[in-house]
Amino acid sequence: MREMGARDKLRAYFLAHLGEVLETKTLQEVAGISEWARRVRELRNEEGYQILTHNDRSDLKPGQYLLVNPKPQPAFAREISKETRAYVLDRNGYTCQMCGAVAGEPHPYDASRMTRLHIGHIVDKSMGGTDDPANLRALCSVCNEGAANLTLDRPSYEKLLIQVRRATGADQLKVLEWLANKFNK
Repeated sequence: MREMGARDKLRAYFLAHLGEVLETKTLQEVAGISEWARRVRELRNEEGYQILTHNDRSDLKPGQYLLVNPKPQPAFAREISKETRAYVLDRNGYTCQMCGAVAGEPHPYDASRMTRLHIGHIVDKSMGGTDDPANLRALCSVCNEGAANLTLDRPSYEKLLIQVRRATGADQLKVLEWLANKFNK
């Protein structure tokens, strides 16, 4: 009988502890090798297991992992080049395209953490989307967590203007200041 490899051991351990927060030290011991983190990435990227980290959920600390679903999702290559990532972030003004949160500033819906941006697909790869920059947008971690194959329409100019007009004069001035800073005018 063949001995289980590190990836097999980690998969079995995650499945046996579904929904439990697992620590780095424990996973390292289970795998029994120094390259255990690579095996976790392989479970995520190649096999499609939804193993979450602090990059995915704000309630997880660095070094904590959580498997939320025993059934792997279809695994797609999700490698977006550094150049494409930089282009999309710059094009989107380092701003979440769903909620408007700005990278590095306190998040407007969760001020306890700083805004971290991810690159998200407008049409998800599981629905035929591509990694072309036209199909990519900047999303904060809060919006990206709940986005799973959800695409919200951007407000039209008219709807946006209506919302600005409904705001108080002080808030309208803040919008004006923000736009002037964004476009350096």
